[in-house]
Amino acid sequence: MVRILTVVGARPQFIKASAISRCIHERFSSKIRENIVHTGQHYDELLSDVFFQQMQIPAPAYHLQAGSASHGKQTAIMLEGIEEIIQKDEPDVVLVYGDTNSTLAAALAAAKLHVPVAHVEAGLRSYNKKMPEEVNRIVTDHLSSFLFTPTHQGYLNLEREGLKHLHSKPVSPDNPVIINCGDVMYDNVLYFEKLAQKHSTVLADLNLEETPFILCTIHRDFNTDNPQRLKNIVDGLIGVAQTFGIPIILPLHPRTNNTLSKPEFESIFKQIHENKFIKITPPMPYFDILRLLAACSMTITDSGGLQKEAYFLKKPVAIIRAETEWTEIIESGNGWLTDDDPLLLLNACKQGMEFLHGDFPLYYGDGDAAGKILETLTSYLS
Repeated sequence: MVRILTVVGARPQFIKASAISRCIHERFSSKIRENIVHTGQHYDELLSDVFFQQMQIPAPAYHLQAGSASHGKQTAIMLEGIEEIIQKDEPDVVLVYGDTNSTLAAALAAAKLHVPVAHVEAGLRSYNKKMPEEVNRIVTDHLSSFLFTPTHQGYLNLEREGLKHLHSKPVSPDNPVIINCGDVMYDNVLYFEKLAQKHSTVLADLNLEETPFILCTIHRDFNTDNPQRLKNIVDGLIGVAQTFGIPIILPLHPRTNNTLSKPEFESIFKQIHENKFIKITPPMPYFDILRLLAACSMTITDSGGLQKEAYFLKKPVAIIRAETEWTEIIESGNGWLTDDDPLLLLNACKQGMEFLHGDFPLYYGDGDAAGKILETLTSYLS
């Protein structure tokens, strides 16, 4: 029996973890025992508990309740807690996802205790080390014994950094297993999209059943914490809404909401709330987001996860960043980098709304990334 300790702490990780947990339950229950650590990095109920309920993820065996803090303090709290859990749980492997502080803390704790780290979504690079996520990715990859890349480009990125799969044992950070397995998020979109159609009432709730609209999310700190950048983005959204005369649905992330409540953001907050086209909502459950994605005309986001989910559902996306780790979306002609430039955002939306974009090649696997991951772990660790 392979003992996996899965560490999650943020919305995208809950979604990714559901694919692995579901696959364990359906195909590997006799071979794998999984315990889940919830770090509490996302402490808002709509960004945490509801995802476990909707996506049928097993209840966490451990909850650290780290909450919000500076990068250093938050990582330190999680590092201390995860180290104690690893010593108590004695897992065969610690499984981490993506690029959050939860990912980094778990990888550091496990590697220093000589427990193998399995990194799902390895090899992604934006080549911007000012992003905390980029630092987390690089460090985690170089501490991992199992690296599961969602794309061929991710595999090439690791090779470029000197990480090679030598097909030999014992496996270690110096001799890792590197597998291009596809994307567990694609597994989930295939699985949950039909359930979302059946269970979500969000289109009716927002009076969008017969109305074209754009879905937008903003949560990256470099966008939310900089008044000038946030003003530029809001100006861009207003320009897009007025040009096309359709609603922009903006589920407001807690970080963005907290920022807009500060005195220095008062004029931006007023600008958003007084605009008839921009409809602010609370954070949304995953099924509602999937329904909105499937029904929208296009997406505007700074989220890495939402970029891909839009791509999986064949929706063009304007990316309000200067770079993206999901380069395939740009190269395929289905996404555009706009940074905080209102004119670039408007031009991207003109291309997206007028369908001047490309096909959607299957860059992200065949929908069985979770199966490939678990097959690899059991074959090496059993």
